[in-house]
Amino acid sequence: MEKIKKVVNLYRIVMDLRFNPLRYIPDPVMQAYLLTALFVMWSGFFGLLAIYYLGWLGYSIPLSIGLHMLILVPIIITNAVFIDAERRLNK
Repeated sequence: MEKIKKVVNLYRIVMDLRFNPLRYIPDPVMQAYLLTALFVMWSGFFGLLAIYYLGWLGYSIPLSIGLHMLILVPIIITNAVFIDAERRLNK
């Protein structure tokens, strides 16, 4: 039961606008837009990852570097959006 609570809390921190840092943005339309943009970005990333691991693309070092960058870039963008939302609250 404790593990389920941890999963629910982790989900809320990322996906629930009442709990994630986007709650600091006063405009609910902007909150929804940013969450949707992050969703599309992450969906594209996981789609590319799935294509790679299903073997539809051949292995190469540049491709491997690109896939690793595809992991890091969405994380950095998501973190930047969340930090900016929190920063706006403090102004």
